[in-house]
Formats: sequence, C-alpha cells, structure tokens
Amino acid sequence: MSGRNPAPRRSYGGRSAEERRAERRERLMDAGLELFGTQGYATTSIERLCSTAGVSTRNFYEEFKGREELLAALHLRLNERASGAMAEAYAEAVADDLPVRVEKAVRAYVSVAAADPRLARISFVEVIGVSPELEALRLEWRERWAEMIVGLAEDAVARGEASPRDYRLTAIAIIGAVNNLVHHWSARGENIPLDAVTAELTYLILAAVTPTPPE
Repeated sequence: MSGRNPAPRRSYGGRSAEERRAERRERLMDAGLELFGTQGYATTSIERLCSTAGVSTRNFYEEFKGREELLAALHLRLNERASGAMAEAYAEAVADDLPVRVEKAVRAYVSVAAADPRLARISFVEVIGVSPELEALRLEWRERWAEMIVGLAEDAVARGEASPRDYRLTAIAIIGAVNNLVHHWSARGENIPLDAVTAELTYLILAAVTPTPPE
C-alpha cells in the first residue's frame, strides 16, 4: 500500500456524482412517465426523452439500455408501490371482517394504480406487446398479483368467510377486471370518482369469494 489518502469524490453545487446521477435518472423517469403516458411509447424517441429530461443521450445510456428498459422501470415502480400499499393495508385490517379487509386493500391499490392516469396507461396499455422480455415481466407481475388474491381468498376460507375451492381462475378474472376498470377510469379523464371504482372492485371480489346463500 502506498499510504496515500484516497482522492476525494468531486462534488458540484454541494452534490456528489452519485446524487447528480440519481437526479438525472429521476428526470428521465419523469420524462418517460409524461411522454409514454400521454403520447405513447411507440411515438416517443430517445432524443425527445432526453430533451424533456434536460439530459444528454450519453447520460440516458448511462442509466438505461434503451426506451424499453425505461418503460420496464416505470411498470416495475407502479407494481411495487401498489403491491406494497395493498399488502400493508390488508395487514393493518387483519382484525376486521372480510368486506372491510377487501375494501381497505382495494382502496390502497386504487390509490396508487389510479393516482396518475399516465401510470395507468403505461402499465395497462403501453407495456403490452412491446417485446417478449417485457411481456415476461408483465406476466410475472400478473402471477404475483394472482398469488396475493388467492392468498386473500384462502385467508377468508380459513376464517369461515368463504367456501373452500381453487381460486386460481377467479384471481385471474379479478385481475382482468381490475386492469380494465382502472384503464377505463384513466381514459375517461378522471370523470368517474375513485370511490366508485373502489366500491365496484370491492363488490366484484366479495361476490367472487363469498358463498352464495341458499334460496
């Protein structure tokens, strides 16, 4: 060892290189959210993303391999935030009965997934059919969501609130309903109250897992 002290990391305006890079990445994420979520993925060029974000193309390629990786990052961000919010809300409602647990979990999901129409468009429209790799990511998340819904149903079965059966296909059907309803909301310019979206999804899930009373 030479005994020299390591060279200090350069900082500009009080920010380290790592902080400046993180800021550039976030600006690119914001640009992708705006352009993919309003103009569409297919019509958005890397040059336009860089211009909107105020970064160079070299900076872009330091963060992402291409437009598809940026699109995947936005899709991942929404799903991670939405699944985290839903799991936390359900855990906090563990002592409540099934309708309350479902309503709180659905409201937490909707508050994230439908919070921004641009994110809804990206995750439910723009990611579809882009590439086999992105389709695999989308299907991986669909599998995770299905597992969460099946887990919710099995919890209800264990409490005597639902009939014991295989809820796998039910979970896939619910996912389709959720995706289409949230996208429908976003495409209509938010003129449908989110409370109505939450209430409808809660009703659908309860109808799917609650035993039908005998006539």
